[in-house]
Amino acid sequence: MLRNIWTPLADGQPTQHKEPGQLIYLQDTLAECFYYIVSGTVKCFISSPEGDERILTLPHAGELIGEASFFDRQPRVSSAVAVTKCELVTVDRPRLEQVFAAHPSLAIAMLENLAGRVRILSAHVDSEFLPADKRIARHLLAQIPGPDGSLRCTHEEIGATVGVSRVTVSRVLGDFDRRGWVSTGYKSLRILDRLALERYLGEIQA
Repeated sequence: MLRNIWTPLADGQPTQHKEPGQLIYLQDTLAECFYYIVSGTVKCFISSPEGDERILTLPHAGELIGEASFFDRQPRVSSAVAVTKCELVTVDRPRLEQVFAAHPSLAIAMLENLAGRVRILSAHVDSEFLPADKRIARHLLAQIPGPDGSLRCTHEEIGATVGVSRVTVSRVLGDFDRRGWVSTGYKSLRILDRLALERYLGEIQA
């Protein structure tokens, strides 16, 4: 099994346990730390003043949450709650500086990760004007693959994130699979032809 690149953040550090539904951090609060997910699944979402909720991502074990607001020193733009039982490691500035000193290459990886977050947020804004299949294509293109190159997600998670039903996600992914653009598996999928997905999305946006 491949070692996740972020595990140095957790090495030797205490973990905190979260039960399903338990809040991890709250939108509009100060971001003094971010988190490495040791195990479990988390829901990151935005809440409107009227109480409406929009899911941004459903990160799993091995991923980071809350890092964007931590770096720009601004209030958090989203909230996070545990979807399943979770084990998390808190990362503050002294800890991050310690890890970067020991693993300098992680600084570049962190910049790439932050760029991916910006891409995901931009996709959420633009996708409101796209039909369902294009929303799903854009969502897939915005995700950061795991160490094995796959995207860990269920049809329900994709649907909740882009605002369509699970049935619609299954239909669209089945079509993408038949075209040879993706390969679907149990709670994961792999992009086989990224260029084809980009071209498909571009046909509508042009």
